Amino acid sequence: MRHGNKNNHLGRTTSHRKAMLANMATSLILHKRITTTLAKAKVLRGYVEPLLTKSKNDTTHSRRTVFSYLQDKDATTILFREIAEKIANRPGGYTRIVKLENRLGDNAEMAIIELVDYNTVYGADTAAAAKKSTRRRGGSSKAKAAAPAAAKEVAAPAEEAEVVEEVKAEAPVAEATETPAAEAPATPENEENAEKGE
Repeated sequence: MRHGNKNNHLGRTTSHRKAMLANMATSLILHKRITTTLAKAKVLRGYVEPLLTKSKNDTTHSRRTVFSYLQDKDATTILFREIAEKIANRPGGYTRIVKLENRLGDNAEMAIIELVDYNTVYGADTAAAAKKSTRRRGGSSKAKAAAPAAAKEVAAPAEEAEVVEEVKAEAPVAEATETPAAEAPATPENEENAEKGE
């Protein structure tokens, strides 16, 4: 019986599951983002986040502990050198899971799991929103200097619009005088219409 055992076994034996999670964690550390099924992504998050927390404390003991989970020297080195610096001020939540469309072959729920600090798409939105400044009553000298120039630009299109309206008003009259009905090419159909008075 498995009372109280809430671990997702992912349909694998213990050794297979540990090897798979170690490989996935290594890929996540090396590539900063991987695509997998949603169930595997959720299990991987629980596996890799404690390792990321351990990497903040760069001691021989923590390096050996992380290496025992990852079994990859390169991934351990990158984790302690590069990633630990980026996540130093983050108190947790180092990964993000984004759901994707279901897989075509077996309709499995797919997801991307990525390191939060290495994504430029989501970080750009928050940086742009944080840059907003409040408006002040007096304004700066640059804003005052730019205001007359903007007023000139607004006035110029208004004058152009008046000229365009005058040209449009004159144009239909000129067209009507230039193309009289008598100058239409003579065809048998036009002659019949002329006799009927159309």
